[in-house]
Amino acid sequence: MNIRRSAALVAATVAIGAVSAQTAFADGASPKPSPKVVVPSGLYGKGDPTYDGVWRQSLAFVAQDTVGVKPSAKAVDWLAGQQCENGGFAAFRAEPGKACDKKAKIDSNSTAAAVQALAAVGGRDGEVAKGVDWLKKNQNGDGGWGYSPGMASDANSTSVAIGALAEAGEKPAEVKSGPGNSGTDALADLALPCSKGKDGGALAYQPDKKGKLEANADATAAGVLGALGTGFAPDKGTAPDSYTCEDGKGADSVAHNAAVYLQNQLQPRLYLKSQLAGAADQPDYGNTADAIAAVAAAEGTKYTKDPYTWLEKNAKDWAAQTGPAAYAELIFAAHATGNDPRDFGGTDLVAALNKTGPDPASTKASASDEKKDDGGDGPNWWIIGVMFIAAVGAGFLFSGRKKQQP
Repeated sequence: MNIRRSAALVAATVAIGAVSAQTAFADGASPKPSPKVVVPSGLYGKGDPTYDGVWRQSLAFVAQDTVGVKPSAKAVDWLAGQQCENGGFAAFRAEPGKACDKKAKIDSNSTAAAVQALAAVGGRDGEVAKGVDWLKKNQNGDGGWGYSPGMASDANSTSVAIGALAEAGEKPAEVKSGPGNSGTDALADLALPCSKGKDGGALAYQPDKKGKLEANADATAAGVLGALGTGFAPDKGTAPDSYTCEDGKGADSVAHNAAVYLQNQLQPRLYLKSQLAGAADQPDYGNTADAIAAVAAAEGTKYTKDPYTWLEKNAKDWAAQTGPAAYAELIFAAHATGNDPRDFGGTDLVAALNKTGPDPASTKASASDEKKDDGGDGPNWWIIGVMFIAAVGAGFLFSGRKKQQP
């Protein structure tokens, strides 16, 4: 939970005076290319990687892991080679052979995403451990994480960090800052109470300058995954006893109430609207995918069937234009809802994602082929996915949710 982000996150960062260039890129509104940046051959996507190279590579690996695809050694080496000596990752380093200096702007989103990805591909325990160590050393006193060291905690960065800890084998609830606060404590502090009516249960990205919490759908989708303690690709959850907001500060309450808020946001039109200036009434495909995955992870699929069908009919062109992070987000939504990402309204999301990078080292048979192989007695391949979400539009959750702040 993307994204590590979405348009909603952009709106939130504008409100607090910190526009996210990386978020805009993730949602398809690419910033001007950085001068003389060459896209490495091991990197997924052809666009300028300055703001999201590590992010999109990481989402691609986690999405492939859910369907049994193994990325090429060259692609994995590229991501591992982006790590700095202290364990952290910047959004992109054009010269990874050089030691990291102050110009290498290490951030929690890139680091947490890379930890999830390297844990998913396996065989990179050393890099994963160093990344986890960096996250622990840069946890804020309230238990959360900001985009960069020293920045105030936000719901998206905190959730991606929690997902990284979980996928690395840590117990996020036991990873606490000096005062004894965990990431879940930080998320609970950003949750609006049920008394806030239609905004009840939502999470804010951060408090505004006056300390007020404003509901943010992107941050809420990320927060669901953080409260559940999952990574980018959550498994399908079970239906709760009640679909109403219920006051409570525990992790389960935060996840449930946030999911109820997202359900209510999706129901009127089946998608979430973009919050970017000039995009009134336009869909935010990444944030919609993130919200669907989050609701399915926390509440089951009762309220995701129609929004998912809408996504199948409308998001394919967006994904093709946006690239690997967008395909990954759609795969996460398919995985969480129990749908086949190889048949997304007639599009094979897995094949489309694979084509954006180096040829994978290995791929898995389609669901229909695998069912024939096991006589139909075993679970379908997509149920066996090993990893979970949370940004681009990572959306970040996390939709391309991965934001860069000044």
